[in-house]
Amino acid sequence: MHLNKYIQWLLAACLLLNLSISQALETVPVIHQTAVRYFYLDGNVEAINKTTVSAQTSGEIKEILFDVDDFVEKDSIILFLKNTEQLANVKKGEAAIQEARALNLKARQEYDRLKTIYEKKLVSKSSMDEAVAQLHATNARLDATQAGLTQAQEQLSYTKVLAPYSGIVIQRHVEPGEVVQPGIPLMTGISLEHLRVSVAVPQSLINKLRHFSKAAIILPETGQIVNVNKITIFPYADPSTNTFQVRLALPVGIKQLFPGMFVKVSLVTGEKQKLTVPSKAVVYRSEVTGIYVVAKDGRISFRQIRSGGENGKDTIIILAGLDEGEQVALDPIAAGVLLIKQRKKEKKESQSE
Repeated sequence: MHLNKYIQWLLAACLLLNLSISQALETVPVIHQTAVRYFYLDGNVEAINKTTVSAQTSGEIKEILFDVDDFVEKDSIILFLKNTEQLANVKKGEAAIQEARALNLKARQEYDRLKTIYEKKLVSKSSMDEAVAQLHATNARLDATQAGLTQAQEQLSYTKVLAPYSGIVIQRHVEPGEVVQPGIPLMTGISLEHLRVSVAVPQSLINKLRHFSKAAIILPETGQIVNVNKITIFPYADPSTNTFQVRLALPVGIKQLFPGMFVKVSLVTGEKQKLTVPSKAVVYRSEVTGIYVVAKDGRISFRQIRSGGENGKDTIIILAGLDEGEQVALDPIAAGVLLIKQRKKEKKESQSE
């Protein structure tokens, strides 16, 4: 009777000892998570906004303010054309408007005068009709001169060539002193704020890409993963390569990317539920991959596992060695220390028996 009570007390003490050891550890359960299958391809970075600014009026290049590799803010003046002819046309238009206004005023005054007399039947209808026609003619002439002045002012504004958006100059097509006509290319620039990646996707993967519609790029220097904002799939395949052209729109303001660079593209091609554990809980010892498991009674054990690779950057897929719901230690170093203490305690207890 006394022996049975002693054995029960000893088992309870061992259980409390194990629990006190394991209580110092932070643990998490082994759970099922969605494991993503990726397919990697090489993509080419492109600028969404690439524009060649052309002359909209004729004239001689007076001054060029920017050159290749210069950064230009939106609406900044990039070059001047000589504006002698355009300025003269503006002044001519202003003079024409003054003349048209004077003639229109005279015609309106004559119309008002004859209208009063005509109502008193002191002037003929033909005279009144002539006054009306003259007023309409001067109104039309005033409208025409105003349109001509607007056109002349617009041509004058074209002698200051503006940047359509903020970007970098990649090519200059003219030199100071050249005479240009409307449509002649002046300067080409690109915007580094809005970029995309172009990638050729094999025919066998295109339906999976359409289904999951998830992709990312991996920055070449830092390895940072950047998720794609939008995926555009061309609706036809290249018959020579059996690939579909796909464009991946990137977030604004990625500093490490420039048009023409090659980047690694990851496409989501499948999803499946897999057992996972946090990456920091896994231990790598030579050719052995293992993890510290904490049992319900608090006992710690080291168990070898078979890994299925990373599931994102924070978790590892478990193919064998663990079951769902088992508790694993998040700090392998602390778990290893406690396991040694646990084994020493167990050895002393077995020797005392």
